[in-house]
Amino acid sequence: MDPTRSSDARATLDTKAIVREILAEYALPPRGHHGVVHWARVLENGLRIAERTGANSRVVTLFALFHDSRRENEGVDPGHGARGGELALATRSRWYDATDTEVELLVEACRLHTDGRLDGDITLQTCWDADRLDLGRVGIIPDPNYMSTGFGRTVAHAGSIQPFLSTES
Repeated sequence: MDPTRSSDARATLDTKAIVREILAEYALPPRGHHGVVHWARVLENGLRIAERTGANSRVVTLFALFHDSRRENEGVDPGHGARGGELALATRSRWYDATDTEVELLVEACRLHTDGRLDGDITLQTCWDADRLDLGRVGIIPDPNYMSTGFGRTVAHAGSIQPFLSTES
């Protein structure tokens, strides 16, 4: 499925416009540990995982953009995922179009992405693995035991996510 189209073939998804809008109010350096380079890697990781899991690529794309969009610091930031989900919900009609089911998954994926969850819908699992596989950016080797999908565990177990999932800025 083309990640730029919703599952019911409605309006296109303009990721560049969404990123511009998010960055207009982003509290951190755009190229920091949780900024646009991280979002791009989460997007790449997520779409590649979705090819294997059958996850909703539109939700995965939106998750990559919104999950850290409302961080207030680069360290421990309780509630940042929920704030990112709230932004996604509040901007639904203005920045993108999605079904009710897609938005519910997106908000839940954002809200729970730092909770260490491994269960749930395959789209949630794909989003979380996409983020966790980019932990190398902060010096943490992804642990297969904290991956939700079989494919995520395989990639993490390999001990290196190069060249499949890039960790370079």
